[in-house]
Amino acid sequence: MNNKLTSNFKHKAVMLDEVLDVVDHIPSGIFIDATLGGASHSEEILERRIDIELVAIDRDHSALKAARCRLERFSERVRFFHESFSSLEKIFNEENIPLISGFLFDLGVSSPQLDNPERGFSYRFDGPLDMRMDVRQEKTASYLINNSEKSELQRIIEKNSDERFAARIAASIIRNRPISSTLEFAELVKNAIPAAARRRGGHPAKRTFQAIRMEVNQESEELIQGVTASINRLRSKGCGIVISYHSGEDRIVKKLFRNVVTGGCTCPSKLPCVCGAVSKGQLPHSGLTASKEEIKGNRRAKSARMRVLESL
Repeated sequence: MNNKLTSNFKHKAVMLDEVLDVVDHIPSGIFIDATLGGASHSEEILERRIDIELVAIDRDHSALKAARCRLERFSERVRFFHESFSSLEKIFNEENIPLISGFLFDLGVSSPQLDNPERGFSYRFDGPLDMRMDVRQEKTASYLINNSEKSELQRIIEKNSDERFAARIAASIIRNRPISSTLEFAELVKNAIPAAARRRGGHPAKRTFQAIRMEVNQESEELIQGVTASINRLRSKGCGIVISYHSGEDRIVKKLFRNVVTGGCTCPSKLPCVCGAVSKGQLPHSGLTASKEEIKGNRRAKSARMRVLESL
């Protein structure tokens, strides 16, 4: 095993115990880890469930290389794919996978990605405005920031982050282009936000960096396609797990899961269903958050919300 490689991509699993509690009760079969990362979740799943085969997916080539080393001892039960969420339907068809026992989407950016200045994800380090999950794609954050119209930049920032100063930030971007580095961009965003608002809610550029990253990687669109494809293959008593880190992602997941539970019913909530919709799943809980103990040891867990869908 290449220990140097795995050590360069260490990622602490968020809500690991809660994920394993769900996986302990799913039927034997194929489990999808759609956000493999450093394989922290998958390693534990494969360790305790010898009746599970893993389909492991990640857009980040560096993450896949590290995960291959980490999961080497389970190689007979793992299939790796350098793909995006939207490729899941293609993978299911090409790999002849009619049904799956469960899936996991642990969304957002991993610690190794954030901590590498060259990836351009963080406002804490100086680096190029990249933000690509998959470096094979052409569009970077730099292209988006330096070429988009003001109205489009405002739309992106508002849609992906609920930033209430999106108009001011978009106008500042237009005035100060070209913008070449992450620290330059972070400072520009900070200065566009009123001083009183900068003093609360974390770093002033956090929401805008999130919004640009999500647009560069088409994260909302990918999430909808990937989760929908996985739900459609979920066998009876199988479970889908999604861990999200901001309200926009959580709203998407909540809507997708709720649609399975209601069977797509469009009848008024206070009246009996007359449209013939049939429930295809249930929600074991309304959404879990990380424990205080976990948050103390892993600050990334503070904003995590985990939703679970069980197929009927």
